[in-house]
Amino acid sequence: MKFLFILLISVIAGVLSGEHFHSFMAGFGVASLAVGVAYWLAFRSTQYPQMAFLLLLTGLMAKLGVTVFGVMWGLENQVIHSPFVFALSYLFFSIVATYGYFKLREFQLNRLEAARA
Repeated sequence: MKFLFILLISVIAGVLSGEHFHSFMAGFGVASLAVGVAYWLAFRSTQYPQMAFLLLLTGLMAKLGVTVFGVMWGLENQVIHSPFVFALSYLFFSIVATYGYFKLREFQLNRLEAARA
């Protein structure tokens, strides 16, 4: 049900931003890549629990770096025509990608626990 709701909102937002579709897709791409890199870095498994905070900070810095680089690239190549549409798209897809990655992690942990039992 949640997936269908997210899909419906994404499609409606894409249709409403028809004139600025490049900005919409740039927001989607930058947000998905930034959250993916942050997730990959922040949730690395390590033998040292003391490194958890360092990994979270590294993930945060990577997300900021990817976001800044993506915005600079989008503006330089004139992909972002509407900063407002880009910002809304980035915000929405950042939340959606974060939700998706945490659901993936929950699924993986449940599968691992089921395999141990």
